[in-house]
Amino acid sequence: MDGEHPRNVLARRLGDIAVEFQSKRDAESTLQAIVEGAVAVVPGARWAGISLIHGRSVEARVPSDPLVAELDTLQSQFDDGPCLDALRDHHTVLIDDMAAESRWPRFTQAAVARGVGSLLSFQLFVQEENLGALNLYAGVAGAFSDDSVVVGELLAQHASVALAGSAATAQLSSAVASRDIIGQAKGILMYRENLSGTDAFTLMVETSKATNIKVVDIARWLVEEHEAGLHRP
Repeated sequence: MDGEHPRNVLARRLGDIAVEFQSKRDAESTLQAIVEGAVAVVPGARWAGISLIHGRSVEARVPSDPLVAELDTLQSQFDDGPCLDALRDHHTVLIDDMAAESRWPRFTQAAVARGVGSLLSFQLFVQEENLGALNLYAGVAGAFSDDSVVVGELLAQHASVALAGSAATAQLSSAVASRDIIGQAKGILMYRENLSGTDAFTLMVETSKATNIKVVDIARWLVEEHEAGLHRP
């Protein structure tokens, strides 16, 4: 609505998404929301997808574009690539300039030929021999910033819960609680909207995507609004 205060728009949109989100209960739709949210809110991201690693093969899940599934298939064929190495070495991989990267020459050449300029890959979980990753791609070199890493890590933590099941909820709670403002906002939503911790975090991601406001800024707004309400007569 023209002239409406941004905070009022955010509050109204948050309420709308809370209602819509009640129907998103299965893992597949949650993963889809994570991927869509990654493209919408992670600075620099143009394409995204969840990868599952089974032994030496990579399975693409909920890719935002066929290009993502194709790149996963290439890593399986080559038995080499940033996603595989990131997961096996238990760390985040950033390729700032795909054309200048020398670690995975066959993969990077294929990616450049398909218009990919940079990549950011996060490990999701490790369970026996099954591994998962959240992969973000950009069409230009140097697309991902420190802020991209922070937001991507939050999305990856949530995706871990959806992929690994309820047993990973404690891991997510611990990781998110370490980011104090987001942990507080999650608790407020859990109480106010009658949501689980996992659903409360996804609600913030969905709202971020819909409003183009960063997750951490939404969390800060929620906490400020809550604290202001405590002092009202």
